[in-house]
Amino acid sequence: MAMARHWYSSALVVDGLPFLDEPGFWAVHLVDLCEGESPEAFGVDGADAGAMLERLHDNLAWPVFTVPLEGGFSIVVHYDSGEEYTSTDYFLVHPGSPDAVLASTDQDRTGPGLCWPELAAILPAPDGAAGVTDRHARLRLLLPVLGDSAAPAEAVDAVTQALSAQGTPKGCAALARRLLGGHPMWGAQPWWFDADERSWICDGEHSPRQTPLGDHLPQHQRTDLEARLVYKRAPERSGGNSDGRGREGLVPIQEPAAAVIELAEHASKLRLSRPSSASSRECWPVRR
Repeated sequence: MAMARHWYSSALVVDGLPFLDEPGFWAVHLVDLCEGESPEAFGVDGADAGAMLERLHDNLAWPVFTVPLEGGFSIVVHYDSGEEYTSTDYFLVHPGSPDAVLASTDQDRTGPGLCWPELAAILPAPDGAAGVTDRHARLRLLLPVLGDSAAPAEAVDAVTQALSAQGTPKGCAALARRLLGGHPMWGAQPWWFDADERSWICDGEHSPRQTPLGDHLPQHQRTDLEARLVYKRAPERSGGNSDGRGREGLVPIQEPAAAVIELAEHASKLRLSRPSSASSRECWPVRR
């Protein structure tokens, strides 16, 4: 189970922002989404990736990243470097309200926590915000939370651009598609929009989004959150859940404050990644 965020106050948490420009960070952060890929696929040297992996496993310095959203919300990303393993926790937070776990790569596995329409909606940072504000960095940092089996072609384009912006060699569309396949702990899952609850819902076994996002918030904060994550138009996603309720024609009503990115009507289906007992990180060299 993800460690409660307030417990991090007793750990040696360090600002993660400097890590974003370090050689090897993005290759290490994203490697679990594309097992078998070498660090060179991201345009970095294997030794640099190994050195970064060692730093991220340092139990005396746990990096934390803040992705600011509109309305006072943020997504806080914590690396949890325990004695036995390193996991990454993703929290949706708002001052004065309980935190919500979006995803966690600990042994209990929690995710996915975002579908593509939600992630695309929060890529632009609020004006004057502090933290991770570059849209490409925000996308790369939050990709492990994503797991959407109906991610559209625009998602591949956006991830390709985000990879190119950090130095990944040209022709990285195939790598972008792999990264959109979902974390191997939970894979790419089907989502549907509940018009009554005004929330995207995920059917994934390990997803915290089987219930509407924001249920834990006061009504005015939930309404504000919905405005950030709901599109003017969403693709129809057919099917039904176990209680027989259908999912056709589920169209969000309110346009968010962030720029609207039109979604393709025929989203490409991405193959579900299968969990593996060994991480690709284990084959990378570690600089001593």
